[in-house]
Amino acid sequence: MGSGEFDLIARYFAPLAGSDAPAYGLSDDAAILSPPAGYDLIFTKDALVADVHFFSDDPAGLVAQKAMRVNLSDLAAMGAKPLGYLLALSLPKNMNEIEGWVADFTAGLKKDQDEFGWSLFGGDTVSTPGPLTLSVTAIGTVSKGTALRRSGAKVGEGIYVSGTLGDGALGLKCLKDNIDSPSLIKRYHLPTPRLTLGQKLFGIASSTLDISDGLAGDIAHICGLSGLGASIESKLIPVSDVAGKILESFPAYNDLIWNGGDDYELLFTAPDHMAEKIKDISVSLNLPLTRIGHMTDKPEIVILDDKGKNLLQGQRGFRHF
Repeated sequence: MGSGEFDLIARYFAPLAGSDAPAYGLSDDAAILSPPAGYDLIFTKDALVADVHFFSDDPAGLVAQKAMRVNLSDLAAMGAKPLGYLLALSLPKNMNEIEGWVADFTAGLKKDQDEFGWSLFGGDTVSTPGPLTLSVTAIGTVSKGTALRRSGAKVGEGIYVSGTLGDGALGLKCLKDNIDSPSLIKRYHLPTPRLTLGQKLFGIASSTLDISDGLAGDIAHICGLSGLGASIESKLIPVSDVAGKILESFPAYNDLIWNGGDDYELLFTAPDHMAEKIKDISVSLNLPLTRIGHMTDKPEIVILDDKGKNLLQGQRGFRHF
């Protein structure tokens, strides 16, 4: 990007950092962060690549917000409160109107900074011959010793999910197949990180993660770390009304409810005596928290239909390799 890189940083990125600590307006080589007393720091990173995680012609502001939210979702899964983030942005050398794109991109960053209460700590901008690529490192805080983990599930515990599943994957299908469904497409572009829910699950959930690669693929992480299996009833998996109508017209998409990615809902396990507390959290947040199955001592994952047939076949969830 030549000398223009520093102009872009000063004009568009420095205001996102603020003039005070830890980033000091991006005037130094690195940020200076003093962790709050009595808190642990939580770090996570997600990279997004054009035409893999988003379309290259998606509006820049939406790309920025999705990059923020998939990282915020990881913080939510650990029960963390957002603190700040680092950003690496690789822009194609042959990209047209780079400054206009960056202006829209940073406007999207600012929108979600304001909504979720965090700020830019630093990063880097470079040019690349390859596709547009960005990477966010998110930093959050939890009270010392209270971070939620993927491990810890026990036999017989309930398996819960927040919200509804399949909306993100169906939104992507709608974009690819030119199906008119604005609400599903919005769910794909702008997932909702369940930060408040995550912060309420300490002492209630025995294991937690966010669903980024699909229910079937992500429950496997909990099972693997606990040495257990999972039995899920397909009829209990919550589906939005609009997704249900799409599935009536396109039944071949049914497996996206458990194999599709981009849900960014929380998946967690909890003992039965926590059921009332989970119900109270659901009411207080006005957010469905649905028990869809239970953990088993047999190390396999099954998603059963009404006749007891296992619907899982072939690949489970999104995989890069």
